[in-house]
Amino acid sequence: MSQGDRGAVPDLPRQARIERKTRETAVLLQLNVDGTGAAKVETTIPFFNHMLEAWAKHGLMDLTVDARGDTEVDLHHTVEDVGICLGKTFKEAIGDKKGIVRYGTAFVPMDEALVSAAVDISGRPYLVFNVPLRRARVANFDLDLLQDFFRAFAFNAEVTLHVTLHYGENLHHITEAVFKAVGRALAEAARPNPRIVGVLSTKGEL
Repeated sequence: MSQGDRGAVPDLPRQARIERKTRETAVLLQLNVDGTGAAKVETTIPFFNHMLEAWAKHGLMDLTVDARGDTEVDLHHTVEDVGICLGKTFKEAIGDKKGIVRYGTAFVPMDEALVSAAVDISGRPYLVFNVPLRRARVANFDLDLLQDFFRAFAFNAEVTLHVTLHYGENLHHITEAVFKAVGRALAEAARPNPRIVGVLSTKGEL
């Protein structure tokens, strides 16, 4: 059977690189969607580094991040700008979305915590973040920033993303399960399937 009959598999590896400089931050980010989970991350925020490494490892995406920002003022600018850059590189790496599964879900248990993530690489950015961690911190990382990070990612990647905490107590476990679940759901949604002709949509485009 010809490739035209079975659909086209995207060229691999799918990767992108971005540099973003503002008066508040400087970010260099490289992403390979078809990697092995290798990560080299330096944001000057150790807990955030750890979470991004977990995202890459469980999403099997190679990730390099070098981010510097005005963290002496607040961590917000750096965290949000990394989310922007990660979203933009993911969108560019995925390309025209032809041949990909499009939808992905993942449930990640981490000891007492259970988190689920569902994603649609839809071209329609949306975030539902049902993870109530307001006014809490792990180390110096304000967990209010999680929603800001994932909103920046979802809107710049142009994906629909739902993240839900089902239950949990340990803040580190919950946060790590969030990053792992999103990484795994994205990996599933981005996976090529040679049976898919064009984009997986009854409208014929996304």
